[in-house]
Amino acid sequence: MNSSTRLKLFLMMVLEFFIWGAWLPLIFGYLPSLGFSPGEQSWILNAFPIAAIVGMFFSNQFADRNFAGEKFLAFSHLVGGLAILGCGFVKGFWPFFGLMLVHCLLYVPTISITNAIAFAAMKDPQKEFGIVRMGGTIGWILAAWPFTFILVDWAKVDAAKPAGVVAWVGAVLANGLSGQPLQDATKWTFVVAGLASVVLALFSLTLPHTPPKPVAKGESNLAWLTAAKLLVHPFVLVLWLVTFVDSFVHNCYFNWAGTFLGSKSVGIAGNWIMPVMSIGQIAEILTMFVLGATLKRFGWRTTMVLGVLGHAVRFGVWAFLPSAQGLIIFIQVMHGVCYAFFFATVYIFVDEHFPKDIRSSAQGLFNLMILGIGALVANSICPWLLQKVYTVNDVTDFRGLFLVPLVCAAVAAVAMIAFFHPPKKAVPQVGRGSAPAH
Repeated sequence: MNSSTRLKLFLMMVLEFFIWGAWLPLIFGYLPSLGFSPGEQSWILNAFPIAAIVGMFFSNQFADRNFAGEKFLAFSHLVGGLAILGCGFVKGFWPFFGLMLVHCLLYVPTISITNAIAFAAMKDPQKEFGIVRMGGTIGWILAAWPFTFILVDWAKVDAAKPAGVVAWVGAVLANGLSGQPLQDATKWTFVVAGLASVVLALFSLTLPHTPPKPVAKGESNLAWLTAAKLLVHPFVLVLWLVTFVDSFVHNCYFNWAGTFLGSKSVGIAGNWIMPVMSIGQIAEILTMFVLGATLKRFGWRTTMVLGVLGHAVRFGVWAFLPSAQGLIIFIQVMHGVCYAFFFATVYIFVDEHFPKDIRSSAQGLFNLMILGIGALVANSICPWLLQKVYTVNDVTDFRGLFLVPLVCAAVAAVAMIAFFHPPKKAVPQVGRGSAPAH
């Protein structure tokens, strides 16, 4: 693969995850400001996991087999981009939910399509894909930083009368919005996401041509069902269920982080909330560099347990030291550790332990938990827990709230230690003369 193509694929990944990273972090605090009930918020937040579940069984495969990758990417990001952009200008539940659902149904398949475009253009995927895919993490990080200059209290900046560019930048960075003005200005996250999506739609037309993949001879349309049969192996079932819990805990973080970081007890200005959250993605990049050595030194189970317990550590700090702003900012590094040591490790484990002919479907089976069911449950419960259970007279009991995911993570880690005992060799398929492993 030449350098020009590599750069295009890298930029494709940057834009792909910039879109998601722009609107996701602050939507959880924005929806209550529009007057939506916890139930309505859950429907909107669940548009993404619903799309992920639909993608598992239909849309990803349909797109991959019927459309050129770059053309599907262009169409999806044009229509989906206009939909997410529209979310910045509607206030009613049904228009907002409808636009979000359209965006997510078109966006989610593009996650796998961008991977397919990248792999099709590569001569040595094992060597080249890691660098290209890192563009996605960088894109998520970059999505946070424009808002340090958007979510700003310009009246305070003007009142400061800064002299010179340096003083003006300092005044801007020091005067972020908070409270209701911050909620009102959050609409710009959808505008930025929409504009980035339209840019990617146009840029997609310059990507390498990736023709649709017809059904291979002997390939089943229900490969995911074959993969699901592997859940009869106890260690596979345990890992699948722990993945659900970890996804739930992971999405509790996204549901509550923006509100907590901007609360009076922590006191982070509105224009700095997303950059603070992006520390986790920076840590993810650094952690990925040591993941191989960690796996070699500690093995699958210990590495995954560390990833799960990282959530407990972070929520423990949030629960018991809510006023320690510096520590709360620093502990964001655990987000990257949790992602690399658990989710990334799960993907690598599946690639090594599952039969080759159903490996991609097995990845999809775990993605069903990571992007679908785990997120669906979290997005259904978290708004209710925050607004109805742990908030009384506008006072939120963050300690009680954060103990919920802390306990869930601790129980999941104990389950991994007690019941996750993978074999050294790949898992044989059930129904091919093999017996389930014990």
